[in-house]
Amino acid sequence: MLVQRLGAPSDLDPLLERVRDARVVMIGEATHGSYDYYRIREQLTRRLVAECGFSFVAVEGDWPDCDRVHRSVTGAPGGVAEPQTALEGFERWPTWMWANAEVARFCRWLRAWNMERAEAARVGFHGLDVYSLWESMQAIFDYLGEEEPASLEAAQDAYRCFEPYGKRVEEYGAASRFVSARCEQEVIRLLARTREHAATDGPGAFSAWQNAEVVAGAERYYREMVAGGPGSWNVRDIHMTDTLDRLLDRYGPGARGVVWAHNTHVGDARATDMAADGMVNIGQLARERHGADRVALIGFGSWRGTVIAAPRWGSPSEAMVVPPARPGSLEHRLHELMPERAVLVFGGPDQPGWVTDTLDHRAIGVVYDPSFESWGNYVPTRLGERYDAFIWCDETTALHPLPALAAPGEMETYPAGV
Repeated sequence: MLVQRLGAPSDLDPLLERVRDARVVMIGEATHGSYDYYRIREQLTRRLVAECGFSFVAVEGDWPDCDRVHRSVTGAPGGVAEPQTALEGFERWPTWMWANAEVARFCRWLRAWNMERAEAARVGFHGLDVYSLWESMQAIFDYLGEEEPASLEAAQDAYRCFEPYGKRVEEYGAASRFVSARCEQEVIRLLARTREHAATDGPGAFSAWQNAEVVAGAERYYREMVAGGPGSWNVRDIHMTDTLDRLLDRYGPGARGVVWAHNTHVGDARATDMAADGMVNIGQLARERHGADRVALIGFGSWRGTVIAAPRWGSPSEAMVVPPARPGSLEHRLHELMPERAVLVFGGPDQPGWVTDTLDHRAIGVVYDPSFESWGNYVPTRLGERYDAFIWCDETTALHPLPALAAPGEMETYPAGV
């Protein structure tokens, strides 16, 4: 195992050397609201793009919202010149996950990078998530109405099936327990029509196909959600992994992707107690599909600090104090052993016990209650199996949300809000 004190940008060199040949590099975060994680992830991603030729960045966000950012950073038709404007258009709660100053800075850099390159060589920005059922339906209507009117009937049938539930898609999940209420066949027909055109008709058709895949994934997600258990979590992470694979295919032979998502999605679930509950995640699935030597998983952690989160689902975000990690946790151990900031690259025969043993590893979602620290907010983890590398920040500070109008988001399963 290699430990590198992190200060100057060049201190990321050992990590870059470890991941530069991977087809997929997944970079996590221990919270959705810490400046330090976003900033270091941005710095590493810039180098992966500029020095290693990665093709796109795919994030734990909605496809339609991120598609507006993609058009901005690639200079595509209809894209705004200022990426921050596209980010400020994010409406689904929790908006601060992507509509923040740190992501805006990266996207401005990415646009400047892309504008110096031929259109075919530009680096994309895409969303992997499954929640945007209604936004994706509207995007499909917009595309088909203009480009493929003959396929509008399939989209209208799917829309009419969901329409009685309005924006309350959780009610669709409850109603779907009765077979007559399900929209599966309408969604399958819509998928077939959009898939027919995606391979031959350019980026617009591909985006319509992906939006249809979101509708299909959301339909499965809400049916599983009402049943409880790990089903909806697995639907979501399988959908995100399938989207990643479609992007790799779309960008062509030799394409390589960077993924930004929470540690709980990025770190291999088989090295946590998630596996015992029957849960998978994108880190595990990518390793299984592409090979562990072609996928690099990078986690983050800290001992204490501040974070942007919300006390309840759908409530306004606020800066909260993250107390020192509880005794016996991985974070408490690293606080005792590591410099203020460090990069850990795992491997080799002589791994210390805190790398190979199972220790509690803190995970903070968009909903956070610091009083739960004594018993919650931790995932039992074998660190060296869960990640290929780990970035340690002893103390973190809250990120900087952009002004945004947030609509309530859909409920998530486990852990809360990751």
